[in-house]
Amino acid sequence: MKLMPLTEPGDAIACAARAIIEMVQRKPDAILGLATGGTMEPLYALLVAAHRDGLSFARIRTVNLDEYVGLPPDHPNSYHRYMARHFLEHVDVPPANSFIPCGHIDPARAASQYASLLDDLGPVDLQLLGIGENGHIGFNEPGTALDAPTRVTALSPITMAANARFFSPGAEVPSQAVTMGTAAILSARRIVVLATGRAKSAALADALDGPVCPECPASYLRLHPDCTIHADHAAGALLRVLPSQRPAA
Repeated sequence: MKLMPLTEPGDAIACAARAIIEMVQRKPDAILGLATGGTMEPLYALLVAAHRDGLSFARIRTVNLDEYVGLPPDHPNSYHRYMARHFLEHVDVPPANSFIPCGHIDPARAASQYASLLDDLGPVDLQLLGIGENGHIGFNEPGTALDAPTRVTALSPITMAANARFFSPGAEVPSQAVTMGTAAILSARRIVVLATGRAKSAALADALDGPVCPECPASYLRLHPDCTIHADHAAGALLRVLPSQRPAA
């Protein structure tokens, strides 16, 4: 795993976006694993800008990490709508090439269908990840095994509290999600992680300086052969070992 030098937020975002752009340029039919959340919004803006400058996503296939249980695709807080709003409605990815778990059908069936889809597609070429405030990746919460399958999972109170800001005041925040499992995430050929803001600093420090363990699923990324982390100064504020002091991979 490679931790890039800490930067300002905009530079970290630009570096992560550049990795995706270069993948699309190098392999126009790549499979991209995509993430959601506030951290990713400016990254998608850069990908949209690259498309307007001539980058085509027409042969790309995308798979998202997760979706809330109970939210139909047209719900304003669903990840279907998030992806449409921030990326898919602004680029030329064919609708048939974009895959997100179903949140509005039987959750066990939705998880089984998504697991089968991921198996059929084969390994993701580049998986984009954020890190949750409690160290989750996707919605693989603390306690998740290294080889956890794609499944229905309960969201932790910390995750629900962090996500509440995206919902209207008083609205019920979903307590479950269908998530790509850690096994599928770690099977990606390449992983690019983006972490910005002080709220991610404890999780990033646990992931990089603590033990590799289920209590911090993001720590599993240290076992991946090609994982690059782009973080800003705030997210890296609690790191005990700075990028320049880490041994070369």
